[in-house]
Amino acid sequence: MAKRTRTVLLSALLLTAALAALSPFAEAQEKATTDFKVKHVIGLQAIQHNTKGQATVSKDALTFTSGPTKSDVAIRGIEDVQTGADSQRIIGGTLGTLTMFAPYGSGRFLSLFREKIDTLTIEYRDTNGGLHGAIFTLPQGQAAVLKAQLVAAGAKASPVPAQEATKK
Repeated sequence: MAKRTRTVLLSALLLTAALAALSPFAEAQEKATTDFKVKHVIGLQAIQHNTKGQATVSKDALTFTSGPTKSDVAIRGIEDVQTGADSQRIIGGTLGTLTMFAPYGSGRFLSLFREKIDTLTIEYRDTNGGLHGAIFTLPQGQAAVLKAQLVAAGAKASPVPAQEATKK
């Protein structure tokens, strides 16, 4: 009987230790689904084009933060949210442009290496009723999660076309 009691106590201790060890991972997972690393391509006022930052959805607003700069879009003002898939060159910017001058066409070959990304486009009205749009890029698989959070918070979204619905 004592051996069985020790086994039960040891199992309970291991289970408690495992849950304690997993709780930081659960918190990190929950945080990962509420804060998104995005790149603001164009559209938000007071934010420069191609700025990397964090997008956060709250019950009232979609907030884009990049360092000290912050821009809010009211959830009730979002009229449409659309997602898409795209790709971009792995080697971009000035270095990507300079690779075009590499000998024997190797620069053009390097531009064939691409990474998949998601796009998120929102149409929204500002406080004066003006219609605006903003485009963000996210790592692959994140745009649908961000769209779902926006819709759950009250943003309007277009219905998914029948072709896309059958792919899922």
